[in-house]
Amino acid sequence: MTDRQDAQTGTGTAPETGPEKGPAAAAKGSPGEVFAAFLKLGLTSFGGPIAHLGYFRAELVQRRRWLSEQSYADLVALCQFLPGPASSQLGFALGMMRAGWLGALAAFIAFTLPSALILIVFARGAGAISGPVGLGALHGLKLVAVAIVAQAVWGMARSLCPDRLRAGIAVLAVALLGVLPAAVAMIAAIALGAGLGVLGGRGVPAPASGHLALPVTRGQAALALAVFAGLLLGLPLLAGLAPGLDVFGRFFRAGALVFGGGHVVLPLLQAEVVAPGWVSPNQFLAGYGAAQAVPGPLFALAAYLGAVLQPGPNGLAGAGIALLALFLPGFLLLIGALPFWDRLRARAGAQAAMRGANAAVVGILGAALYTPVFTGAVADLGDLALALACFVALVLWRAPPWLVVLAGAAGGVGLGAL
Repeated sequence: MTDRQDAQTGTGTAPETGPEKGPAAAAKGSPGEVFAAFLKLGLTSFGGPIAHLGYFRAELVQRRRWLSEQSYADLVALCQFLPGPASSQLGFALGMMRAGWLGALAAFIAFTLPSALILIVFARGAGAISGPVGLGALHGLKLVAVAIVAQAVWGMARSLCPDRLRAGIAVLAVALLGVLPAAVAMIAAIALGAGLGVLGGRGVPAPASGHLALPVTRGQAALALAVFAGLLLGLPLLAGLAPGLDVFGRFFRAGALVFGGGHVVLPLLQAEVVAPGWVSPNQFLAGYGAAQAVPGPLFALAAYLGAVLQPGPNGLAGAGIALLALFLPGFLLLIGALPFWDRLRARAGAQAAMRGANAAVVGILGAALYTPVFTGAVADLGDLALALACFVALVLWRAPPWLVVLAGAAGGVGLGAL
């Protein structure tokens, strides 16, 4: 995004100009407004969790101006630290900032519902994407994801890596992702970035503005963490009481133990549903392939798995149980962390750590831009040309993301016909 774009008038409120006065100050809009915004994102956010950060930033930070660039980056850093689906956790937090608890629920439902419904229909036998047109459109969507992630990296790097120290932290984060497993490297990069930020930011006072206020008290946070621990430890003991409890427990365990979200959850889900024979390997791979072709969170794969698993519960009931169980632990951990994260940010040392962590997030996004986003989509110069055209349309022409998605899909079909 350009500076001129940043100055454009959005459809929401302006960025924060002073400190919030308390938890109630976080709610600035209505649940209906949040639902509409996230339904649009749920229908157009192709490309997986990393690409979702670009879509969220373009729609909610740049266009609607619900929060500042810095506040957005702080939430991204928090969600990267926690187990669970990072983009859905971020959406949950953004909805809460805008319209309180109902806003958080509206954001989750609206962002997840389109992909979940499509995958449930697919599970019922609607068929998979196939043929030259379908495969070409899917390839075009992958190239759109390249442009979306590149836009996010470009915009965030300009604002969050303005000096040599933070640029170096971003490069170091990329290096860590090159030598360590992704889930470990992301945590290590953010932690190391925070430490280097503290060392390089001594003597810099904390800013008085930019406070993240969310309607979560310490008591509510403690309750959320207690529920998380109770379910994680207690569900395996209750699994024999009812098949639904066993299904809930397996999906909850997968959501609780995954760092990095998205594709990282796949081996855990496979162990929980394929190993006991609930879902066949072919069914699992077919659902994974379909999940790549739909917008919204990859965790919506749970809807497909819950719908097809045997002996049951399956169908709509199984899909609902699996979806809730897979997403719930990440949301509980997020709620448990928010009040403490917020208070730490008000301290000079924490602010310096956050600056370093934000720079590391830029490096993480930059590494993801290369692999799997770029390497998984761009195979030749034709692919590169289409990805660049989408990037120019987003950054310079300021075309809406949904239009770029449609154009990219059409372009993919055209490339496939050549």
